[in-house]
Amino acid sequence: MPASAAYDEIADWYETEFLAAQAGQDPLGVDRALRTLLGPGGGTVLEIGCGTGRHAALLRSLGRTPVGVDLSAAMLRRTAGTLPAARADVVRLPVRDGSVPAVAAVMVHTDMPAYPAVLRQVARVLAPGGVLVHAGVHPCFCGGFADHTDPAAVVIRPGYRDTYWTRDSYTDQGIRDKVGAQHRPLPELLGAVLAAGLVLEEFAEGGGPTPMMLAFRARKPGRA
Repeated sequence: MPASAAYDEIADWYETEFLAAQAGQDPLGVDRALRTLLGPGGGTVLEIGCGTGRHAALLRSLGRTPVGVDLSAAMLRRTAGTLPAARADVVRLPVRDGSVPAVAAVMVHTDMPAYPAVLRQVARVLAPGGVLVHAGVHPCFCGGFADHTDPAAVVIRPGYRDTYWTRDSYTDQGIRDKVGAQHRPLPELLGAVLAAGLVLEEFAEGGGPTPMMLAFRARKPGRA
């Protein structure tokens, strides 16, 4: 299912309503996870699925130079002035082998049915010793099987162990009911990281009272 066309259709809503409602907030702990797992440094950070450039300012505050890639032309039109970005399919990144010290994948893996192939591309373009920082919806507590109508008592129904695309959602105020989402259980997600040749190093969770976000840092073996 092509996420690009769907995001083209909701780009204005995403920027002016969805993101605007979160201005100045970090409800899922995504910003905190980026600061912790990526941390201060230099060089390029390739943000895959960069969307409208929401995280560019944070990446710059860490001393990094963000560069984006996204498939949605409508989303990329809103990156002007935030970061340089190219329209491309992330399963065929237009980036040289071993050329970037860091990659960020922020709240995008559920938009990418071919995420294992994306991770192999990430491993290809990372320099030896380079890192991937992934922050995404928590596969154990978010998906078509999870009902968050009452945040204090999340209902987990059958379906977590399956791999599937769905638009099922407990709310019409989010993204999944509009563009769909790919669910993978935790072992499959982490297994895809290892299969790409990356080494998992550190983890973080965010949101509450039930964790809504899972983040991790993985490194390409070798010396920088």
